[in-house]
This record gives sequence, structure tokens and C-alpha cells, in this order.
Amino acid sequence: MPPNSSAISTTPEAKGNQSGWRHQNLTPSLQEVHGSIPIRQGLGFWGKLLAFSGPGYLVAVGSMDPGNWATDIAGGAGYGYKLLSVVLLSNIMAIILQALCAKLGIVTGRDLAQACRDHYSKPVSIVLWVMCEIAICACDLAEVIGSAIGLNLLFGIPLAWGVAITILDVISILYLQNKGFRWIEALVITLILTIGGCFLAEILFSKPAWGEVFNGFIPRSEILRNREMLLIGIGILGATVMPHNLYLHSSIVQTRKYEKTNTGKREAIKFATIDSTIALMFALFINAAILIVAAATFHTRGHLAVTEIQQAHQMLSPLLGVSVASSLFAIALLASGQNSTLTGTLAGQIVMEGFLNIRLRPWLRRLITRLLAVIPAMICILLYGDAGVTRLLVLSQVVLSLQLSFAVIPLVTFTSSREKMGEFVNPTWLKVTAWAVAILIVSLNVKFLLDTFGLTGAVTPTA
Repeated sequence: MPPNSSAISTTPEAKGNQSGWRHQNLTPSLQEVHGSIPIRQGLGFWGKLLAFSGPGYLVAVGSMDPGNWATDIAGGAGYGYKLLSVVLLSNIMAIILQALCAKLGIVTGRDLAQACRDHYSKPVSIVLWVMCEIAICACDLAEVIGSAIGLNLLFGIPLAWGVAITILDVISILYLQNKGFRWIEALVITLILTIGGCFLAEILFSKPAWGEVFNGFIPRSEILRNREMLLIGIGILGATVMPHNLYLHSSIVQTRKYEKTNTGKREAIKFATIDSTIALMFALFINAAILIVAAATFHTRGHLAVTEIQQAHQMLSPLLGVSVASSLFAIALLASGQNSTLTGTLAGQIVMEGFLNIRLRPWLRRLITRLLAVIPAMICILLYGDAGVTRLLVLSQVVLSLQLSFAVIPLVTFTSSREKMGEFVNPTWLKVTAWAVAILIVSLNVKFLLDTFGLTGAVTPTA
């Protein structure tokens, strides 16, 4: 053994190589709240579950944001209950991928952005960062537009003014985070319950055909053959399995101060997975409810072309004969937009810190993220008016789906590497499942691009 080998093996770089990472002791993302929520000793199962609960709900709100509304309404009105299978499949994929995110963050102490920077070359990391920023801008665009539409429907505020008002969200997020991360989680859960309550009432009002609803959860090949249906299906996928959520979840699970032993990490993974799974089941209910209400209210009455949120709002009460139906719809939309705003801006901070190791002041980073969404929304409203807003919402979700591969493939790669994860590496069944999800996402996006540019013989049958 060379005389200096011991010294070499104890350097951070050498330790990083032994653990599969180039660097050790990275500064954690969201440093101001990292490990800020202690897990008290002696808690039973339910006490620990409550202590770990929260991050999953921040992830779930991204799966029920205003972009989902646009795609679900268009899918339900145009094709009835047929796209419920896509909603279910997307949610199952989200549950699997978010569990992997929690595992990555807990085991390695890295969020997905930091892991990419630590693993890939600088040019590849820059490309991944750009792709992720595009996805975050698309997501924030949907949130801004959704909040503006909600303000317009409830209070008559013009869309342009509503978009401008959303800039103030940055202040509220900073205020809540300074009071403690639990305040953000509490607000998010409250808004989720508000949305869920509103749509439970809407389902009761719309009286769907439950036999057709259950049949809609069965996958059908027609979705792949119909270009327009595939577009909406990919939009639903992009609105449910969101790229920025993968980066977000791998960071915010580290707000819990769990033991850094293997036993402590294993316990943290278990409860974080339960947390995100339960939260995403709420998201499944809300997404399915939006599509079911649209199918039962519009499709069954022959209103197949209802694609705009404003149009759906105007028609709900007259068609259902319930005066409060439209108001509940608008309240849920505003709650959805505000909820998604909280998580989108946090994700923007995590991605910039992780990929570029640049730590801007939180208010400045969030203001930049919001302006990148406000500007295109304003341009769209000024050029195309209200009619172009919903189309922009659907397209933003398709952009999210197209960016998804650039986050999913690194996530599956890292968590399937024994060198990086040690004894926490994905078991064989999970590796196969995770790679199947990744391949399905890539395949759907490739097919959509080929159809869009007329390179396949896709046909568009009538709804």
C-alpha cells in the first residue's frame, strides 16, 4: 500500500467516489428550512406518520393545478369518461416516481437537481437545468392563469389585472416560510380540502352514470389512435406527473430531522412514501372528479366543444339547475391556483440552487420565476383575449409532459444504482417498474411529436 494512500482515501473527493458521488457534504437545498421539523423519539406509528406528513401534499397540489382543469374539462366534455384511464395511470406513475424522489433525498441528502449536477458533466447539467426551467415556467404559467381566471369569475377582476395580482403571491410565500415550513404545509392541506369539498358537491349535483365512470378507468387503444385524444391524454400526464415535483419532493422531505442512520433513513422513507401516496390519492379523486363532472354535465348533453374554464363556469349552474354550482367551481379554481403557486416557486428555488449552485435571495428568485410566467400570460391575453387563455393552459401541460423524460430518466438511474444508494437501491421489481414508466413516458411523447409533424398515419375519429 502506498504510504499516502490513507490520506487520499479520507479526502472528500475520495469518499465521494466510494459512495458513487463526486462530492460530499453538499450544502442542502432550502437551507433555511432544512431539518427544521424534529421527529420526537418515542412516537408510535400514527404520531410518526403525522410528523412526516406534509411534503406529499405539497407535491399533490401540482397534480391538481389549473392546468389539470383545462385538460380534464376538455377530455370530459369531448370524450366523456374515456380518459379516466389516463388519469388513473398518470396517478399510479406519479405515486411510483414520487416515492423514488423521497428515497433519493433521504438516502443521499441530495435533491434531484444536486444529484444531476454531481453526476453529469457541466454541459449536460446545464441542458437539464434549462429543460427544468422551461417546465417550471410552463407550470407557473398555468398557476398564474388559473388564479387570474378564478379572480375574474368570483370578483369580475379583468384577467390582465388578475395576472398582475399574482405577483403578490411571492410576498405571502416568504411570510409563511419565515414563520416555519409547517405553516406552508397547513395552508396547502386546507386548500386541498377546500377543492375536494367543492368537487364532491359538484359530483353530487351532476349525477354521473356510475357504470360508465367505472368503465372509463379501463384503458383503450382508441386514445393512441386519436390524435386529439392523445394530445389531451399527454396533457393529463404532464399535469399529473410534473417534472418540477420530482425536484421539489426530493428536497422538502429533508425538512424532517430524522436520524441519519440506516434504520432512521429506512423509517423516513416508509413514512414519506405513505405521506405522498395518500396525498396523491386525494389528487386522483380531484382530477377524476373534474373530468367526471365535465363528462356528466357537458358531454352527455351534447356540449362536446367545452374547452374553456370560463365557459364551463358559465354553463354549470344552468345545465345542472343548481345556482351554487358555478360559484363552488370558481372557489375551487382559485384555491387550486393559489395552492400551486406555493409549490412552483419553491421548486424554482430548489432547481436553481441545485443545478447552478447559485443562491439568490428567495424573494428575488421567486419574483424572477413569477415574472417569467406573467409576461407570456399578459402577451397571450392582450393578443388573443380570454379565448386564447385556456388553449395556452393545455399547451403548458403538454410542454410539461415533453420535459418529463429529462427528470424521470436521471431519477430512475440514480435510485437504481447500488453504488449511489447502497442497501437502499431499488429492488429488481421496482427497477423494472420504474424503467417501464420511463419508457412509457418517452414513447408517448415520441408518438405525439410524430403525429404532430404528420409523420404517422394517426386519425382523428369523431368523439
